[in-house]
Amino acid sequence: MKNENENIITLLDENNQEIDFEVVATLNVDDTDYAILIPLNEPGDEAFIFKMIEENGEYLLECVEDNEEFNIVAEAYEELIGEAQEEEEE
Repeated sequence: MKNENENIITLLDENNQEIDFEVVATLNVDDTDYAILIPLNEPGDEAFIFKMIEENGEYLLECVEDNEEFNIVAEAYEELIGEAQEEEEE
């Protein structure tokens, strides 16, 4: 479900509560697309990694629960952030 701001999406948690997330990045790792989301209404800077699965022209988000897969994507995201910061400094 999308809001007016394209970088904000609303997801349902396990208790059917709506949670707004900001999509801070999307990236492709090993031919799989991932989205990095940060909850808007929760303090802290904890990010969640979701696998983007395309079905019938729409994307579904599946939480990455495998530690090895999570770490690989987190490392790729950190590299992306590091490259963006280097470009800003130039």
